[in-house]
Amino acid sequence: MIKGLAITPPVLGRISIGKVVHKQGQRLPEKDDQFTITSQLQNQDGWIKHPLDEQLRSKNPDRKLRTIPVRMIFNDPELSLRAEYTLFDRQTGRPLCRGNGETCQRRTANGIEQHPCPSPELCPIGQNGLCKPYGRLYVNLDASDEFGTFVFRTTGYNSIRTLAARLAYYHAASSDRLSCLPLQLTLRGKSTTQSYRTPVYYVDITLQDGMTLNDAIQQAQQLDQQCKDAGYIQEAVDYMARQGYANAGFDVEIEDEVDSRTDLEADDQNRSNTQNQQGGDDEHPKSNSTKTASAKTDTVKAIKTGLAQSVKAMV
Repeated sequence: MIKGLAITPPVLGRISIGKVVHKQGQRLPEKDDQFTITSQLQNQDGWIKHPLDEQLRSKNPDRKLRTIPVRMIFNDPELSLRAEYTLFDRQTGRPLCRGNGETCQRRTANGIEQHPCPSPELCPIGQNGLCKPYGRLYVNLDASDEFGTFVFRTTGYNSIRTLAARLAYYHAASSDRLSCLPLQLTLRGKSTTQSYRTPVYYVDITLQDGMTLNDAIQQAQQLDQQCKDAGYIQEAVDYMARQGYANAGFDVEIEDEVDSRTDLEADDQNRSNTQNQQGGDDEHPKSNSTKTASAKTDTVKAIKTGLAQSVKAMV
């Protein structure tokens, strides 16, 4: 195995609660009151929606996607939810420093260095919103691919705090059977003095609608026993995931570099418009050729058709 390469769960797509809009010739992030599920592909109009987005949206009368059935692929909550303080380079989207509140790894001209991590408010280079909590939640949506995940990236304290608490509680209540529980992502909103009483949306994870905790635990016990009878060893899967994360000297995920300017800016509900402009996507400039644009459109249609052929939402 290549040392220094973080082996993360296979990502099939993205989950976001923000979107990118066109304003005055610029692509700017904007908050939203619903989930959007996209593939990992972009065109000149932004991220291409994953077929699961329409499958789930069509079940709601108002076509608002505010809950998503999910399954965790790990029992250990910290393998599904990765969170730390992160300082990003605003130009490249590349992580420059990551810490846990005690120690941090910082990229410098001399290489990767270890430093104390006093939290963003007390860090001389992380103040004024430059360093933020950065979380990635990996969940399974597609019943046809047990290890394929969709990732929700966030810099919101509310989402990270709520997700961490819920996963820890469900893990304990189910006696280490988190991967067997029927869960769903739920979009919630609240108003605070810091948001000037305007809605701030964040992500929670709950039991699927209609399930009580006792019912969910009984179902998890049954599924856990079925997996063991089939020879599936969840503990071994968790162990390999830990090894994969630990393989990285400086935990940099390729997707982080690409998405930090769009996913993270759109998710930050309280950021000013001036800061938001740094979330524009300059990785995929628009083509000046009509012929090239037409060819790209045909390619996108073919990709969408291929994606739709073998997906099945969790139930």
